[in-house]
Amino acid sequence: MGVTTSAAMSVDLSSLITSCADTISAHADELTALDQAIGDGDHGLNMKRGFEAVRGEAGALAGKPMPEALKAIGMKLVMTVGGASGPLFGTLFMTLGKEWPADPDRASLAATLRKAIDAVAARGKSQTGQKTLLDVLEPVQAALAQGRTPSEIAAIADGAAEATKPVKAIRGRASFLGDRSIGHVDPGARSAALLVRAVAQTLEPAR
Repeated sequence: MGVTTSAAMSVDLSSLITSCADTISAHADELTALDQAIGDGDHGLNMKRGFEAVRGEAGALAGKPMPEALKAIGMKLVMTVGGASGPLFGTLFMTLGKEWPADPDRASLAATLRKAIDAVAARGKSQTGQKTLLDVLEPVQAALAQGRTPSEIAAIADGAAEATKPVKAIRGRASFLGDRSIGHVDPGARSAALLVRAVAQTLEPAR
């Protein structure tokens, strides 16, 4: 999510993991508050637990080929995040690893992210516009394919998460609230945006 050029492949995976874990940890209370409004109230804690678990294996993960590292991250998230978010974010990373191109460039990475998004949609039986992380991932994928810079992609992700606020939830626990889900940012979408920004900020100097 956010890797844009072959040059960016020189970025230390350990730095990317640290950036993601730091970001999720710093925003855990915010994510919890968002989830308290329309969910179980444990999204921030769950995401923090998952990414701290990934952080704990950063050294070993950084020594793996990118496809294997991404699949391992996905599996760790499935096992440690819990709830609905574990399988969804886990599927995202596992599919990125499964589809990772041999010689990454912008076009092949955009295609890889496309396949990962489709896998998340299938796993969650959801689609764009239903107040989920897909509402962030879809515009991020489009921006990547269009050649946007990492900072531009991060801004697009932030805006896409905020745009879930007036949307009525159709999938997930928030859907039980019906119209009462309107007026709240989706916590999964916000988490996705935070991760995109963390990756983008780490990769920006590598452009």
